[in-house]
Amino acid sequence: MPYIDIIPIGEIDETLLLFLKQSLFQTFNIQTRIRNRRFNLSPVYDPVRNQYNSSGLLLELINDTPPETLRILGVTDLDVFIPIFTFLFGEAQLNGVGALVSSHRLHNQFYGIPENKELLKDRLLKEGIHELGHTFGLIHCFSLNCVMKSSTYVEEIDQKSTHFCRSCNQQILNWQDGKKLDMVRNGSQEKS
Repeated sequence: MPYIDIIPIGEIDETLLLFLKQSLFQTFNIQTRIRNRRFNLSPVYDPVRNQYNSSGLLLELINDTPPETLRILGVTDLDVFIPIFTFLFGEAQLNGVGALVSSHRLHNQFYGIPENKELLKDRLLKEGIHELGHTFGLIHCFSLNCVMKSSTYVEEIDQKSTHFCRSCNQQILNWQDGKKLDMVRNGSQEKS
């Protein structure tokens, strides 16, 4: 059975992980599990920026992927970056196996306002769906409400929904239909 693996990197609240597990299953209709791994973060830490290189984290995340893993979503509270950006909410491999989201700048407290756990869950879910969408081949969408709309600021995350627009949703459905067809061709169709 194929899985979307949610892998915590560092200390992540268990309730957030369980919320993501249930919500991602509902969104993608793919079994989802939480899988723990150890990470050596020192190679991806930049002491000058006091941040972690997300591309390096992503490569470490997909290293040694189990055969039943269809997609991986790394979840961290580390402040992540790539050299051309000051920070990122997440990063993913387009049409690849791995995606990463960071809750570091999704917390209200980062902006000096009172924490709101429900808003944090909502933001983390939107970014998780968004980054996993890239792994299924979706690019940034121009539809204002679509979860695949690019977000540079946390306020932009708040304005979009947790759902795909009609066009992006159709692409996900086409991917799923193509995957089922591949399974039938390969004789690996699971019995219901």
